[in-house]
Amino acid sequence: MSAGKYNITMDQGSDFSLQLTVKESGSAKNLSGYSARGQIRTSASAASASASFVCTITNAAAGTLTIALAAATTTSLTAGQYVYDVEIYTGSTVQKLIQGTVKISAEVTK
Repeated sequence: MSAGKYNITMDQGSDFSLQLTVKESGSAKNLSGYSARGQIRTSASAASASASFVCTITNAAAGTLTIALAAATTTSLTAGQYVYDVEIYTGSTVQKLIQGTVKISAEVTK
């Protein structure tokens, strides 16, 4: 299964969350035993992450997970364009689920 592509726009200084449902061959993938991780970087080759998503598997049997960033984290990101991806993993098996760009819209009210 190749990773899906989804471009995100988030507001600087606001909480962000996105619920994902993982499917294989049209059916929900059981995520029991899996963990998830995801990062935002200025470029795919950037040496370090600008932010890491908090990834929570919310319903393993239904294949759902949520990625989130707190307002304190989005406040620290400079407005502009970034790249991201999210993976699930168990043991030595890693599977990229989704990737794309993240546009951070500048906060005006502070």
